[in-house]
Amino acid sequence: MRSLWHWLLWVLLAGVCLQLFFLGRIALMAVVDPQSTAFMRSEAWRIAQASVTDRKDWRWSARWIDYDSINPTLKRAVMASEDSGFADHGGVDWDAIESAWKKNERRQAQAEKRAQALAKRQGTQAEARPSAVKPPKILGGSTITQQLAKNLLLSGERTLLRKGQELVLTLMLEALLDKRRILEIYLNSVEWGEGIFGAEAAAQRYFGKSASRLAPHEAARLAVMLPSPKYFEARQGSSYLAQRTNLIVARMGAVQAP
Repeated sequence: MRSLWHWLLWVLLAGVCLQLFFLGRIALMAVVDPQSTAFMRSEAWRIAQASVTDRKDWRWSARWIDYDSINPTLKRAVMASEDSGFADHGGVDWDAIESAWKKNERRQAQAEKRAQALAKRQGTQAEARPSAVKPPKILGGSTITQQLAKNLLLSGERTLLRKGQELVLTLMLEALLDKRRILEIYLNSVEWGEGIFGAEAAAQRYFGKSASRLAPHEAARLAVMLPSPKYFEARQGSSYLAQRTNLIVARMGAVQAP
């Protein structure tokens, strides 16, 4: 029993040290621009491997630009699309999480009904062909700060422990950095396609211009891509992208960037 307590004490100490490490990293970001994130590094490794094993061309574009060099239209568009309450909440939008949870429950129930209906038509059990019905898209309700916390310092695995750590990092970001700095780091590190990171790289890739010169419609189009950047990179002509872009343009006027 004594050895168990010693082991638990070491685990607790290691956890505290890890949180202090994260705290120091975030505090440093108040004055030093992060050159990469955990997600960027994992993507760089994946792309490098693909360039060797699959003989794909290496493509990587990431360039930091100051907050004031990013057109306000892009800031408002991203907030309107991803997190309209960013300027007001403390890092976590509990109402959005509750709404996403309820939507996920409804979608899961609908998917189960479709599976049962398909099973009846085929005269089999629903469990017999689980891949016959497309699984529902899961909504997360994550804020901009939560997305930044995940991309900056965490792996891409989906576990309860990682989600808990994401929440802790979110609170650290909100406590140590102001909203302007959080949005600046986010816009300079978020993925906008295969090997494309940050607003400047995205603006150059899709519109051949600097992020400081983006028109409202262009900014909204980039914002709409954020939930699935690789998917929309290959589907620039999709009707959903066009419709959603027009919707975000209409919403941008109601959002004020920090």
